[in-house]
Amino acid sequence: MDGPNPFGEILLVEDNPGDVRLTKELLKETGLEPTVHVVSNGSDALDFLSQCGEYADAPRPDAILLDLHLPRMNGEEILEEMDDDSRNVPIIVLSGTQQERVFEDDDIAAVVDARVEKPLDPDEFDAIVQSLSEQPAE
Repeated sequence: MDGPNPFGEILLVEDNPGDVRLTKELLKETGLEPTVHVVSNGSDALDFLSQCGEYADAPRPDAILLDLHLPRMNGEEILEEMDDDSRNVPIIVLSGTQQERVFEDDDIAAVVDARVEKPLDPDEFDAIVQSLSEQPAE
């Protein structure tokens, strides 16, 4: 990827260690070298985004990669609970199932910038990252 890295800090919300590893590898293949912060459940994701508890010093992410199927709180619930500041961060939903149902909800679909089915396809993932990096900052 040419030009500055628009994704210096990424929050990856994923409970599967294999998918975490694959996502990090794909990010590296796109030419990005972001700092990837991983949380494995919805409660921790919201705490990270609101800088609560153990995440009091967490940086504001430049992008959120969000699995829909998580323990405690699923991705759909996270999207509903996010504050407006977090909703302004580019959000890429990662999921293998139930995507269509989630995206029938206009309020949720409106805050999601892209979606990618698992297993992640390197070319599709790269195209999405390229597209989001070209969007003007809000």
